[in-house]
Amino acid sequence: MKTKEKNLAIKLRRQGYSINDIYRKLGVGKGSVSLWVRNIPLTEDQKQELSARGTKKAIIEKRRTTRLSNESARRQKIVDGAKKEIIRLSKNHLFLIGVALYWGEGGKTKGIVRFSNSDPHMIQVMMNFFKQICKVPEERFRGYIHIHPHLDHKEAERYWSQVSGIPLERFYKTYRKPNKASTNQKDSLPFGTFDVYICSTELLLKLKGWTEKIVELSTSKTYMPW
Repeated sequence: MKTKEKNLAIKLRRQGYSINDIYRKLGVGKGSVSLWVRNIPLTEDQKQELSARGTKKAIIEKRRTTRLSNESARRQKIVDGAKKEIIRLSKNHLFLIGVALYWGEGGKTKGIVRFSNSDPHMIQVMMNFFKQICKVPEERFRGYIHIHPHLDHKEAERYWSQVSGIPLERFYKTYRKPNKASTNQKDSLPFGTFDVYICSTELLLKLKGWTEKIVELSTSKTYMPW
């Protein structure tokens, strides 16, 4: 029996505190507080005060919900308006997008084209880039997964195979190693990180050349009309 907590709960109840306020304040179970104070009557003034407080909380919560809803609608309106600014993409656009993404997220050494990311949409965009722009044959693609060992690597393999279109038989062995930085943290990447591999020094050099040219043109301050 938590005698000290019980006595304090009774004291707070006599002062007009609600059961919710008491159990939160004392850090004990709500059921225990209900049992301790069940025979403590409240005055009419205390009942009215608790009722008014509850109504006030409900009004505040309603206002908060409305504000969040309005803010969400406002943000979505901006997103929808921005989407209307882009009507279609040409292969030239896909070329520029692919090179820019590879510049930021792709491997630059060892004669291997390697693009790594945890965003499935980005992987799909790059697969389209490699196939349509770089003309990489299906059989040249390889998949590689990095994932924490406590996660379901088999499910991750099926997931990334579906996302990328690369058959499981063309996956390298999944890399499963603990990461000290993520110990006791929420798993934000349930399927790990996926790498697209293409063994081609020639394509790697092309990507290097394309990137350098785009940088050169982008910093020249001379642009063609949109």
